[in-house]
Amino acid sequence: MRIGRREFLWSSALAASAAASIGAANSGGKQKIRCGILGLGHAHALDVLGVLKRSEDFELTGVVEPDAAVCAQVKKSPVLRAVPWLEQAQLLSDETIKMIAIESAVPRLLDHAQAAANAGKHIHLDKPAGTSLPQFRALLDTMEQRGLLLQMGYMFRYNAGFDFARRVVSEGVLGDIYRIHGCMDTDYTKEKRDLLEGRPGGMMFELGCHLLDMTMLILGTPKKITPFLRHDAKTNDGLLDNTAAVFEFDDAGSGRRAMAILQSSAMRPNAFPSRRFEVCGTNGSVTIEPLEPPSVTLNLRKATGEFKRGIQQIPVPDHDRHVRDFEDLAGCIRGNAQFAYSKQHDFEVQRTLLLASGADV
Repeated sequence: MRIGRREFLWSSALAASAAASIGAANSGGKQKIRCGILGLGHAHALDVLGVLKRSEDFELTGVVEPDAAVCAQVKKSPVLRAVPWLEQAQLLSDETIKMIAIESAVPRLLDHAQAAANAGKHIHLDKPAGTSLPQFRALLDTMEQRGLLLQMGYMFRYNAGFDFARRVVSEGVLGDIYRIHGCMDTDYTKEKRDLLEGRPGGMMFELGCHLLDMTMLILGTPKKITPFLRHDAKTNDGLLDNTAAVFEFDDAGSGRRAMAILQSSAMRPNAFPSRRFEVCGTNGSVTIEPLEPPSVTLNLRKATGEFKRGIQQIPVPDHDRHVRDFEDLAGCIRGNAQFAYSKQHDFEVQRTLLLASGADV
């Protein structure tokens, strides 16, 4: 039966597994899953910490941050109040801790994740997955060999606007997809720019990764990648702050031919309302703008299913970042659902991201 317009329009086919596990994770009487956080230098670290503190599924046992400079930056944050500080060996050796969220600065992500994998922990790994593709492959192999789950921190996997976009693509509402356009800008301070300087791809690597993950869930792996990586701000640093990449898709099996244009810059004032993701097909388009909270517009050439011809706003709920991610992960750890995102997809996204960032892989 087709989902009604006033019901949960956000439940796309690709999100069905995640939605099912969310319900299972929240069933009453379940013992909380003990977890910890390794690293606090990531931009998402304190948000993730807050979600795990409030979680009905996880029990946060403590945090680890080996870098004294990072500790000094975050230790006064209110969200860390009453949270135990642990030693890394203490966190990894505790057999009652089943999941570790890796929230260190990007250059340390893979080292910390491999240590957690070697200790037999399920992992939430924040994005992007480091800068070494062989090291990421080794991590994925370890997780697979040990029967462990690795969840990447691509937050739009659990965004209701993207759920709806994936739904109308999978149901053929848009017709044949021929183009995706995404833009995710920000306005970084000098301090934030300094932290990112020297990373491959600059803003394409830092924020374009979220858009790329969604694009590849829809179109698969591109056949050709053309990056445009520029430093255009009048600042004396090396950050690639005005970036774009063109991804070309040509699937002989399905006959699908399409392109995606993804952009990210670090210089846009009041950038959040202008962040957007648009999927275009021969019967119409779906546009999410802004991305958070998601505002969705569907524009169809011909009425399809319950959707009318022309422009229409689609109501979708606004979920707090990271909440649905960890609900899904809890359900999968408990064995109530199968994780929706494959090792191969995560590897291909990272490989494609590095190529779009101008790195050798």
